[in-house]
Amino acid sequence: MSEDTLTAPVEEHRFPCDNCGADFRFDPASGQLLCDHCGNTSTIEGVGPWGQTGIREIDFDAAIANRLPEQEMEETRVSHCPNCAAQVEFDPGVHAAECPFCATPVVADTGRNRHIKPKGLLPFALDEDNARSAMKDWLGGLWFAPNGLQEYARKGRKMTGIYVPYWTFDADTKSSYRGARGTVYYVNRRVTRNGKTQTVRVAKVRWRPASGRVARFFDDVLVLASRSLPKRYTDRLGPWDLSAMEPYHPEFLAGFRAEAYAVDLKEGFVEARAYMDRVIHRDVKFDIGGDRQRVHNVDTHVSDVTFKHILLPVWLAAYKYRGKSYRFVVNGRTGAVQGERPWSVWKIAFAVVLGLIVAAGVGYVVAMNQ
Repeated sequence: MSEDTLTAPVEEHRFPCDNCGADFRFDPASGQLLCDHCGNTSTIEGVGPWGQTGIREIDFDAAIANRLPEQEMEETRVSHCPNCAAQVEFDPGVHAAECPFCATPVVADTGRNRHIKPKGLLPFALDEDNARSAMKDWLGGLWFAPNGLQEYARKGRKMTGIYVPYWTFDADTKSSYRGARGTVYYVNRRVTRNGKTQTVRVAKVRWRPASGRVARFFDDVLVLASRSLPKRYTDRLGPWDLSAMEPYHPEFLAGFRAEAYAVDLKEGFVEARAYMDRVIHRDVKFDIGGDRQRVHNVDTHVSDVTFKHILLPVWLAAYKYRGKSYRFVVNGRTGAVQGERPWSVWKIAFAVVLGLIVAAGVGYVVAMNQ
């Protein structure tokens, strides 16, 4: 890393209200900047009808070779959580806070992060009250959850709006394959069952060699670039309407946090390529046809790979129960909820005892009626 990189200015964005000087925040309900102090609003300049503006892709090979123009890079101040390793941007003037991912106390402005700039984002469409309501409904439907968890939902503890980093990849693929097509046919066979001889139909498969070519263009293959949230939960927050994505403007982040990506570009493409290979394998089986398919070999040529670093909106709550952190995530667009949960040992034990009592009662009634 060069000396120029080490001394490069850190990008900080503040959006003072032109009426009272307090900070604007992005308001999901109106899609504008809102001043909570005086109620003044301001539009985000350069943003047209949502989802109608094209977002330019970036050449993958140029990025891997460190040949991206300087305007595609930025450096921000981040806090580094010692517990879950999340790197989250904090507002200027904030010196200490709680990690939104695991509720661990952290000190803000503990380092710099130089990274590829986001090219686009999906703005928040749900405010905190709506997100909390969605989480409360989800928690209320959990069986055997501790009472403390329900109390946590009722108290309305503050949630954090986080823009979570993702990569999207585009690629053109052409694949040649070798395999076999199976045709199912039936033969009659005499068998003996329970001392009786009978005729049964038995399925057989006739295999013939098959080969060919398939092609597919992949558009916006989405890969999570965060390690702070369990992937099994973030995957279930989708689908995301990427067609409604806006070009990146820092005003959308006003009042929210943004997580720095921890999965680098090369590693992200490895995951994207694994997804592409699965889809291509499915295409090959469809192309082979027949009743059954065997795929012996697939040779894929990938070209014109491009990518974007994007941010997707998530409302996050971290809850500590008996020394362990549990996290709940809400899709900031749709209100879909996923999360971890503790189990109440006492509630489970009570349910087991109650079940045994009911079973014993039913057994007693049956016995008395015989």
